[in-house]
Amino acid sequence: MRDILFLAHRIPYPPDRGDKIRSWNILKHLGTLGRVHLASFADDAADAAHLPALRAVMGGSLGEAHVEVRTKPKLTAAAEALREGKPISLTAFDSAAMRGFVRRMLERDGVDTVFAFSSQMAQFVPAKCRQRFIMDFVDMDSAKFAAYGGKGPMRWIHRREAVRLLEHEQEVASRADASLFVSPGEAALFRERTRAANVHAVCNGIDLDFYNPTAGFDRLPEQQSPLLVFTGQMDYRPNAEAVLDFADKVLPIILQTRPEVRFAIVGRNPTAAVRRLADRPNVIVTGAVPDVRSWLAAANVAVAPLGIARGIQNKVLEAMAMARPVVASAAAFEGINAVPGRDLIVTDRPEAQAWHVLDLLAHPQDAAEIGAAARRRMETRYRWEAQLAPLAALLGRAPRLVAA
Repeated sequence: MRDILFLAHRIPYPPDRGDKIRSWNILKHLGTLGRVHLASFADDAADAAHLPALRAVMGGSLGEAHVEVRTKPKLTAAAEALREGKPISLTAFDSAAMRGFVRRMLERDGVDTVFAFSSQMAQFVPAKCRQRFIMDFVDMDSAKFAAYGGKGPMRWIHRREAVRLLEHEQEVASRADASLFVSPGEAALFRERTRAANVHAVCNGIDLDFYNPTAGFDRLPEQQSPLLVFTGQMDYRPNAEAVLDFADKVLPIILQTRPEVRFAIVGRNPTAAVRRLADRPNVIVTGAVPDVRSWLAAANVAVAPLGIARGIQNKVLEAMAMARPVVASAAAFEGINAVPGRDLIVTDRPEAQAWHVLDLLAHPQDAAEIGAAARRRMETRYRWEAQLAPLAALLGRAPRLVAA
């Protein structure tokens, strides 16, 4: 038995957002260890339409695939969660069709491993699964919801979600052969809160050929004013909150000294509040862009001022790989193996973030040295091949030889 069933809450292609970057690289790596079957959801029909391209890239290593567009309304998922005592994160993804496909695949003799990506997908793995079960939680979602807080009903919903998700995470870990997390910090937190065994950190990497300042990609016109850049999925609450806080608390301090500075928010699906920032003369909100490298290459400074962050921030790795000086919050830096002050700047206070940005703009040679050090750190520590090498042992198999 050599086949692997890979479950993902979002189709892992193209790798154009944080979760897809990790799931795609894991799926591709699993394809070197055996034939992989895919069961995943898609955000919409356009997302699901990427399956043929995924199959073409995977070649013969991808077997059967079930990609299902998720259509359940949020209110329906919430009502089900309250009625059944489950996290909304689970009921939002529950599907009879997905359960049926997974059940049929696991009844076969050819599948010996189930790899579930994101805790929502664990609900499709039977309690008494005869296959090896690897659970990639990525982040500790219960801790994320506990940090959200909020006011009134939303505070109650977030607290309930945190409690129910922790119960779910504990139950899943108790039956998984291995539980994976994106950073040593996330793995340690999970051990502390669940007392689970067989918990491992398998960190994210970076495609250093793609995210390379000398690679071939379209360049933006030469910038006449200093440019600060934030990248990310802009309907993701921590990203939206980060840019709103930066625009309100940090950028005004910077503009007192350098009124010509512009702040570009680069990423798809900006919320209404983020879109309104574009009404300010020094703020650019791009929405989706053809190639984020164009904006990173044009940036004088990349900023990652997240107040809430779990695991490893791909936006920081990407900016560092592009040899950009990065000013990051402690939360955005957590889990990254780099040296603050040499490879990037790490600070939380708005005044300190503003001062460091101004200092980097005033001393371009120092900024270039930090960017070069960042690139070197990515080259020595963050290649995907090295980060994912432990998976072979966790799955109990050696890499599959592919004929030339």
